[in-house]
Amino acid sequence: MCCAFTILILLGPRFAGAFWWLVNPNLWQRVFQNKMIWPVLGIIFLPWVTLMYVIFAQGPGGIDSIWEWLFIGLALIADIGSYTGGGYRHRNRIPGYSGD
Repeated sequence: MCCAFTILILLGPRFAGAFWWLVNPNLWQRVFQNKMIWPVLGIIFLPWVTLMYVIFAQGPGGIDSIWEWLFIGLALIADIGSYTGGGYRHRNRIPGYSGD
């Protein structure tokens, strides 16, 4: 169960972003101004932030609310947590690491 949850957290937003990009490429081109490198890097390294950015930047004014930036910040915390959560939990398995 834990492995399935980890796979869902790590691969879920990447599949969702790639699928959304394939289904609606005009939106992604409009948000990223036809620069292909940013959505590719975003989906690989910061998928939650990329999805939130596309959701909020598609409006006419772009990202102009503190609430939109708050959700992008929470997405950044989710991305960082997905990378670092397992390392802290299994710190006792690292040779030579005293931890506590």
